[in-house]
Amino acid sequence: MKIVVITGSPRKKGNSFAMTDAFVKAAERCGHVVSRFDAAFMNIGGCHACMACYKTGKACSFDDDFNLIASAIIDADAVVFAMPVYWYSIPAQIKGVIDRLFALVVGGRDIAGRKCALIACCEENDPTVLDGVRVPVERSAALLKWDVVGEVLVPGVLNVGDIEKTDGIAQAVALAKKF
Repeated sequence: MKIVVITGSPRKKGNSFAMTDAFVKAAERCGHVVSRFDAAFMNIGGCHACMACYKTGKACSFDDDFNLIASAIIDADAVVFAMPVYWYSIPAQIKGVIDRLFALVVGGRDIAGRKCALIACCEENDPTVLDGVRVPVERSAALLKWDVVGEVLVPGVLNVGDIEKTDGIAQAVALAKKF
């Protein structure tokens, strides 16, 4: 499979990055081809709701790095979102990508039938804090007619390395094997 992984954390040694790294390595060991986009280090703006999607030949007429991701998603069999929870929601670094999936719908691109997964973590111990990322990803997948293969949701991690005190890495590896 061709798997696109989109991350939303600016901490390269952070907990969601560690789980993402484990997922990518495990997916590649399974024979999948993985394209990774670290949205926090890319130039991606929000949707302008201009409705000019694909009118310039690209997903978005505002030509930034989203167009690279859009092309990869069109060619992919699966999309994995990986992020920490920021203020009980999706971090801005990845939210622009998710919002601009709108371009693929408005542009008439058939992206139904993809597989999808979520890897997320949060500082608080209350697992319902992860609902702020889980619910929007699940609903987006339903709208896009994507099949959610699995979710790795790890509460109680904040500091770099805290993920090592959980089974989050093992869950990410197990998730890769579901594809």
